[in-house]
Amino acid sequence: MESCMKTTTTTTTTDHQLSPTSVLAPPTPVVLSPCAACKILRRRCTDKCMLAPYFPPTDPHKFTIAHRVFGASNIIKLLQELPEFRRADAVSSMVYEANARLRDPIYGCTGTICMLQKQISVLQAELAKARAEKVNLQCRESHILTLIHMQMEQHLPVSPSPQQQNLFENLCFVDDSAGIGSPEPLWT
Repeated sequence: MESCMKTTTTTTTTDHQLSPTSVLAPPTPVVLSPCAACKILRRRCTDKCMLAPYFPPTDPHKFTIAHRVFGASNIIKLLQELPEFRRADAVSSMVYEANARLRDPIYGCTGTICMLQKQISVLQAELAKARAEKVNLQCRESHILTLIHMQMEQHLPVSPSPQQQNLFENLCFVDDSAGIGSPEPLWT
């Protein structure tokens, strides 16, 4: 039976590139495990495996979910039809849709989308109501300030009365340095 492990040997230096001070290191084989898709499908993972970049061996659950809903051949067909720069987004979308379909077999991600759209509608209505209330309160405040200003203009004399002048002249302020004692702090 063929091995599912890929083995690659790399050599970084050649004999004619060595300097007298360099040390020749033995080539190190790099052992890569098969992608999660090939591992689950029990097939040999090649260097040109289309699924390897999107289903790493460390996350087999990701492929298992997508495989249950879409099937491996449909996943491969879909990825072949797309340009390479869009494949990662397509895989994450397939995994999301498969998760939604497993949670809600009838509506899948459509149910989630409808629920989120309803929440958006409710929140937009609440926001509109709050904005209307804010405008209403601003109008009330403006009206009240106008009334107060008009009332003050009607009742205030132009010059202070003699009683008000006597009141201001007779005011006495306490000298803080008069030795009353140190005031207690307001908070501790």
